[in-house]
Amino acid sequence: MRVVAVVVTYNRKESLLKCLDALRHQHGASTDILVVDNASTDGTAETLAPLMETGEILYRNTGENLGGAGGFNFGMRLAVEAGYDRLWVMDDDCIPDSSALSALMWADRRLEGNYGFLSGIARWRDGTPCQMNIQKTTLWRKLDDYTTPLVPVVMATFVSAFIPADRVRQVGLPIREFFIWSDDLEYTRRLSRRYPCYAVNGCRVLHDMRHNNKVNIATDSLDRMGRYAYLYRNEVYVYRREGVVGWLYLFARVGLHLGKIWLRSPDKWKRMRVILSSFAAGWRFHPHIEEVR
Repeated sequence: MRVVAVVVTYNRKESLLKCLDALRHQHGASTDILVVDNASTDGTAETLAPLMETGEILYRNTGENLGGAGGFNFGMRLAVEAGYDRLWVMDDDCIPDSSALSALMWADRRLEGNYGFLSGIARWRDGTPCQMNIQKTTLWRKLDDYTTPLVPVVMATFVSAFIPADRVRQVGLPIREFFIWSDDLEYTRRLSRRYPCYAVNGCRVLHDMRHNNKVNIATDSLDRMGRYAYLYRNEVYVYRREGVVGWLYLFARVGLHLGKIWLRSPDKWKRMRVILSSFAAGWRFHPHIEEVR
């Protein structure tokens, strides 16, 4: 079975080097490594040149910043077209434990390949669950079982997602128009609507973020509001497919966030406008799902 780790990076070469070192030193299983560089300007290509020359990694530059969504779209297409059987998808600040891939391969064998995706358990620097990467067991509930070897889940992030290439051929690629945020939730939910999917408690990774916090429009700086426009628009697309339950979730979430802004934030109206305008944009958002031929 041919496995490839698809790592998307943008201007974080120091984090990327830690990720690649961990991938190159997996015990009990091995993987090829494909680095998808979203046109970094920090010398990433030059830093990786020795690893490219020795063949330890494959490197592709997208030529422009496609965002995380576009980067994964780009890399997963290349991996499937190259004939790999399994894609291990992750950001550049994901650092797998040395046994992470072995745990995923164990789960793959136990399930006999009958799954949509497998998801590793992301921890922060202090060993606690990384708040941005806790899998969802339902649309409303997050994973809280860290002892059962395989736990059914419906959504996960691209911080250690293990996906059979056949599933990519069947459901298509991540939606590049998402650009950032929620592209992984949309994609994993697309898979879980058709196949059983699981969190693998034996697969541990470090998500080497500066802070163990979820993104928060109420407290984030105003210069990042453009990112939140993607977040709320994309979430409407993800949850509107769930029918009444999805719309209830969306209205409850938006109401909660508007309330937090009203109580805590300076520049209230600027932040609230981002949510409301992006929510409206989500109603009109009908992106194209690309296939791998």
